[in-house]
Amino acid sequence: MSSHHPSPAAVKLPPNARVAVIAARFNDHIVDVLLKECVHRLEEAGVEKVSVYRVPGAFELPTAAKMAARTRQFHAIICLGCIIRGDTPHFDFVANEAARGISRVALDEVLPTIFGVLTTNTEQQAIDRTNGTHSHAGINSADAALEMIGLAGQLKAAMDRLS
Repeated sequence: MSSHHPSPAAVKLPPNARVAVIAARFNDHIVDVLLKECVHRLEEAGVEKVSVYRVPGAFELPTAAKMAARTRQFHAIICLGCIIRGDTPHFDFVANEAARGISRVALDEVLPTIFGVLTTNTEQQAIDRTNGTHSHAGINSADAALEMIGLAGQLKAAMDRLS
């Protein structure tokens, strides 16, 4: 894993910024840490409304993200989960479909939809990505959402100037 994460970008948020955070309950001892720090970072950055929704596992994240996107109430959606490799191919199916589904939501809905799902070989690797040893995936997910909200605002302003 790369430890060269970009520094958070300075962004201008809309005054009514709203973010949905959808978090899996599976591996909740990891995901709850991601969720806590993600929400804290969003609130610290001035996001007016953070709505948290829980789903059973990472496989359900894309469906919930699509439902949230369809409400047209959010400037971004963050999907958080933790998939730890086991002894069967189940890991590959869940990880691939979660990634594919979350990406599809982002593209289909033209809405920043952040993949904050840890996919690790061991539980220790997941813990390392939530305690700062290898950065903090919850904070990184919030930072990605904030930057994409800012970019969306810049691009909308540029389009408005053209029309």
